[in-house]
Amino acid sequence: MDHFDYRDGELHAEDVPLRRIAQEHGTPCFVYSRATLERHYRAFDDALAGLPHRVCYAVKANSNLAVLDVLARLGSSFDIVSGGELARLQALDVAGDRIVFSGVGKSRPEIEAALEHRVLALNVESLAELERVAEVAAAQGVQAPVSLRINPDVDAKTHPYIATGLKHNKFGIAMEEALAAYRRAAELPALRLVGMDCHIGSQLTELGPYADALQRLLTLWDTLAAEGFALQHLDLGGGLGIRYRDEEPPAPAAWGEVLRRSLAGRELEVLIEPGRAIAGHAGLLLTRVEYLKPTAEKNFAIVDAAMTELMRPTLYQAWHDILPVRPREEAGQNWDIVGPVCESGDWLGRDRALALAPGDLLAVRAAGAYAAVMSSHYNTRPRVAELLVDGAQVHLAREREPLADIWRRERPLPA
Repeated sequence: MDHFDYRDGELHAEDVPLRRIAQEHGTPCFVYSRATLERHYRAFDDALAGLPHRVCYAVKANSNLAVLDVLARLGSSFDIVSGGELARLQALDVAGDRIVFSGVGKSRPEIEAALEHRVLALNVESLAELERVAEVAAAQGVQAPVSLRINPDVDAKTHPYIATGLKHNKFGIAMEEALAAYRRAAELPALRLVGMDCHIGSQLTELGPYADALQRLLTLWDTLAAEGFALQHLDLGGGLGIRYRDEEPPAPAAWGEVLRRSLAGRELEVLIEPGRAIAGHAGLLLTRVEYLKPTAEKNFAIVDAAMTELMRPTLYQAWHDILPVRPREEAGQNWDIVGPVCESGDWLGRDRALALAPGDLLAVRAAGAYAAVMSSHYNTRPRVAELLVDGAQVHLAREREPLADIWRRERPLPA
């Protein structure tokens, strides 16, 4: 699953003791494993071997340049949702034909930048956006490659905040409106229809909803083909879940088998957009115990990491395994692992059986996705360092933010 394991009673990232990383780079910090990123990317690529396909890593899961660079070197394509994410890929010289641009609210400057960079496709999510893309493309004198994102009204059976394929979600074009949307797109000379797109949600742990959505898309695909539409690719999004606690998500190979059965005999390119499943277990949050505060009601272990580094427990009531870097031999107690931020919602884990002392290092697992990218400056806390481990080497992927950088662009009133 990953390359974080105990050796001689001490937790390592690949060949590097986490204690050494804490000594050299301080805490809290994020630690990523290159070998794990590569293993998980290849699991998806191998699952679709023999099918024309692209693995488009979802940049929103973890957009650190070092992480993106690891995947770019493997040949990954990328799924983006903002102009900022496009600029990150441009900084790495990723060609436009390896990028698909998703998202419900693309601004005019974002569309202009995407067309200038010649992205593979803009995943259009509404008729209003379709008209805007056509307008921008006409002004540039180009044809915009577009793929329409379809909302199949399928329950992904995941947390409501990360479900995206139901009628009441803001994403995509309703299935019953899709045919009319394709017909309208065909009328606009500044557009070039290249595909169909769908993404029903994140942290999927069952294949049934995914297979259901795929069949609904293929029915629409066949209807369009009968009308003379010649689409090139089917973008099935990402969303495959990972194990945080007791989930049993399907393996990429099982996911790929659903595709193989459903797409047998069809001539099209398949795009998939995994993010969490590639990056989630490739990272952890390293933190140090500052104080132990037993009370009559609860035992609190106050650590130096907070909701400003890992928002998922606060936002989703999510579970992350929390492990001691050097386990103690004595029996443990139940502790709430909490941060220093002035919110009762600032917690990383509740009722964890651990033997702890002040100064102990803890590793919060599965923090490679939707952690650093969701971090904030709340309580004027600087963003923390990010390290990428490659065997016995540690690469500083992001330096710890100096405090003054937080307010560098702020301006007090004149005298």
